[in-house]
Amino acid sequence: MTSKTWFLYIIECADGSLYTGIAVDVEARYTAHCNGTGARYTRSHPPARLLGFEPHPDRSSASKAEYRIKRLSPAEKRKYAATLQGKP
Repeated sequence: MTSKTWFLYIIECADGSLYTGIAVDVEARYTAHCNGTGARYTRSHPPARLLGFEPHPDRSSASKAEYRIKRLSPAEKRKYAATLQGKP
């Protein structure tokens, strides 16, 4: 079995809040958020832009990173987002 690469991503919403998530296909997931078919949070806080993303070897690793990032303050999340490898 070949494991897929998972990505952690951070979105800045129109109201300035940040959303952190994981996905196999970041572009498709971001499009879903923009179309209102992504997470419940981004339905009420429309995405303004994708701040960045980073690869993880498997879902478990990406989920652990997501949990860690979600515990950061908004300022810490923005600082972390500035270091992400993937940029739109």
